[in-house]
Amino acid sequence: MRVLLVEDDKLLGDGLSVGLQQMGYTVDWIMDGNQAETALQDKSLDLLILDISLPGQDGLTLLGKLRRQGNDIPVLLLTARDGLNDRIRGLDSGADDYLSKPFDLEELAARLRAISRRKGGRSTPLLQYGDITLDPAGRTVQFKDTPITCTSREFAILETLLRNAGQTLTRQRLEEALYGWEDGVESNAIEVYIHHLRKKLGKSTIETVRGIGYKIPKKAHIHE
Repeated sequence: MRVLLVEDDKLLGDGLSVGLQQMGYTVDWIMDGNQAETALQDKSLDLLILDISLPGQDGLTLLGKLRRQGNDIPVLLLTARDGLNDRIRGLDSGADDYLSKPFDLEELAARLRAISRRKGGRSTPLLQYGDITLDPAGRTVQFKDTPITCTSREFAILETLLRNAGQTLTRQRLEEALYGWEDGVESNAIEVYIHHLRKKLGKSTIETVRGIGYKIPKKAHIHE
């Protein structure tokens, strides 16, 4: 999943960026509220981690603008331990959750998964499609109750397709799930990862929509 991290503390921002990438997230890190407002025009972003105290404009001002503009990206606020009023204002302004500093990276990741589930209208933590079960927390995939080994990028593509079952995703959209703004994109990477997933999960699992992209068909037996 694609995360925009807006945090001006260099030490914390670097630690969160590295830690979340190791957990399989694609992370873009910005340290300024005005720059974040521009960056949030990118519709491929899935989640926003937003510090309240920022240069340029503060996080609560930015959050208010987002919600008034109709941007419903899930937002996790980062607040000072004693910032009760900020937490209340943040939740009332449209934040989905908050964490007080200092916090544990594992808890932050769990909260991201929870607000992502709510955005997708799911109560279960698992993504299930026929014989495929994907666990975002454990980063595991099973096919016909047998564990399947996937690389981090194969996992990211499969998760993105399952979360958008029934929709055709362009090659660019899948690339955006894998690569941050500063990453180099390999020319045929998506095709290679799709080929590997089909070998592991069956050729018919992922359909090619000629001239557009790829999709997992929406069927009655998908459980979200």
